[in-house]
Amino acid sequence: MNSGSTLKTSNALEGVNGVHLVPHSPFDSQEMNPQGEFHQSRCESAIIGANQIMTVQRIWQQRPSCLRPIHGCCLNGDRNSVERIANVLTSIPFVVLGYKAPRKNLNCKLYAHSLIGVGVASSLYHASRGRLRKYLRWADYATIATATVCLSRALRDENPKLLMAASALVLPIQPLMVSAVHTGMMEVAFAKRALKDPKLKMAHNVHKMSSLLGGALFIADDAFPQTPFLHAAWHLAAAIGVSTCNKLLE
Repeated sequence: MNSGSTLKTSNALEGVNGVHLVPHSPFDSQEMNPQGEFHQSRCESAIIGANQIMTVQRIWQQRPSCLRPIHGCCLNGDRNSVERIANVLTSIPFVVLGYKAPRKNLNCKLYAHSLIGVGVASSLYHASRGRLRKYLRWADYATIATATVCLSRALRDENPKLLMAASALVLPIQPLMVSAVHTGMMEVAFAKRALKDPKLKMAHNVHKMSSLLGGALFIADDAFPQTPFLHAAWHLAAAIGVSTCNKLLE
């Protein structure tokens, strides 16, 4: 078809209602409704939608590890029997702290039992081998998250119900994120109580130091996997921090 015939065809369709010709690109075609308004074609809308989905998928794939589900990931520790024994022994203080935790009401009792669960799950994980180990790794994270939720509830009974329900739903999938949120709430509550009660000032100072040390050891355990006993040291620092939290419940 030559340019003359194309021009004649264009002129012939010029007055037809609802048709708008854009000869240079079939993907940029637009439809005009009776009111004279133009709309994007289905092809163009589909391309834009696909690009948006791909962008969201790329962002989701690049999310940090704290937002990823735990699928049996393993720590760098337990490389030999000596380190395995050290990690098991340093898990026992959480069981002791759970037995000694105040039990003045139901929330405090739940927190005390959750601490015992942390010690038991950690001990079983570090003593385990083979296929069972990946499931106990998840149980280790889940019991820690449960303990932070129970402590948050014991310290502040009026926590928003929506937050507690969301924590219960997210905990099996993202226990690290739940732990971070409720640990932050506990830190704020501890600081406020220490300002009002001078008797808690010493406990709060010890808690701050142990928390900073524990955070540094947790990062170092991942950054320097060949350094022995870092995880056992983190256990001890965390246990000291938990012991100071029990002061808040007395």
